[in-house]
Amino acid sequence: MRDDAHFVARCARGLEPQLAAEILQRELGGITAIAHRSVHVRAWRPYDTGVTALRTADDVFLLAARGRDVGTRKAGVPALTRLAGEAAPDRLLDHRNTLLGNTVSPPGVEVSASFLGRRSFNRYDAEDAVGNALAACLKVPYHPRRTGTPPPPDYASWRLTLDGAEATLMLRLTPRPLHRRPYKQSTVPGTLHPPLAAAMTRLAAIGPGHTVLDPCCGAGTLLIEAALAHPEAAQYRGYDIDETALEAASANKRRAAADRIRLQRADAGRLPLPDGTVDRIVCNPPWGTQVAAKARLAKAPTAWWRELHRLLTPTGTAVLLLPTPTPLAPAIQAGLLPTHTQRIHLSGTTTYLIKLEPRNPQ
Repeated sequence: MRDDAHFVARCARGLEPQLAAEILQRELGGITAIAHRSVHVRAWRPYDTGVTALRTADDVFLLAARGRDVGTRKAGVPALTRLAGEAAPDRLLDHRNTLLGNTVSPPGVEVSASFLGRRSFNRYDAEDAVGNALAACLKVPYHPRRTGTPPPPDYASWRLTLDGAEATLMLRLTPRPLHRRPYKQSTVPGTLHPPLAAAMTRLAAIGPGHTVLDPCCGAGTLLIEAALAHPEAAQYRGYDIDETALEAASANKRRAAADRIRLQRADAGRLPLPDGTVDRIVCNPPWGTQVAAKARLAKAPTAWWRELHRLLTPTGTAVLLLPTPTPLAPAIQAGLLPTHTQRIHLSGTTTYLIKLEPRNPQ
């Protein structure tokens, strides 16, 4: 199979297992490598646009070229230009146009670079080396990011990564990153990264007939991601004490056409739902890092765990995002058993993905 059937999906650090599982579930191809924030896929169907539907990916690219990392010294940066020649950029752009049904090739190029470890050069040095080489190959303008001005939206977006062992050059498949969901135009403080929300809903294993709840729904990201991925669930219910958050969630759900989500103002510490009626809880609760807890959550935060236990069915599951695993002692005391803990790194912040289930009575 040709190299242009090799995709690279990028994600938040720690979500690589969920992204790999989604790729396999969608039968997009064979996984050739799982690396730092990326999953490499050899496509079974070279022109399958299913890769653009990945929910747990931040972005998806066509692999252009790979070579040895050029090292930590600035003197090695010019060697990155060889990646542009090895990429056959005109052929790769033709392949992308075929995938997306485009008839017009991008009028220019821009490059975004990142690397691991300390270097005596900056990202702009690496971007300019590769960007100018790509522009020369394609005979189009190059837009340098070091100017601080955003590139034209119709320019081809290339990505360069240096991980200490390999230098990888990729071409973004879609005009905009996958994590920029069209529905999410209304936000509130502490709003959740959509691919992380998608990963949480996958971990929750939502199934037919389930009642799914977010007690602190914010802008509605978790419920919308769940409803779009799992239409077989019976109902989706979201609550928040903040009217502004509910307005944002309502606007987002309209844009997502997620009409089955019901939103209501309520205190997450005591929700207007009967005991044992919720199959799945997905939540990014306010623990005071970005958003302050209010009402009962502020007065008695540990009591919230008893509320979750009250709501869940005996076979229910809760998937939460927490800033630290330390709040789990009260959860265990409330009868919830942590069955999965996973560290996630996003925008320089470490959080924990926690799955809890009601303890079986002794």
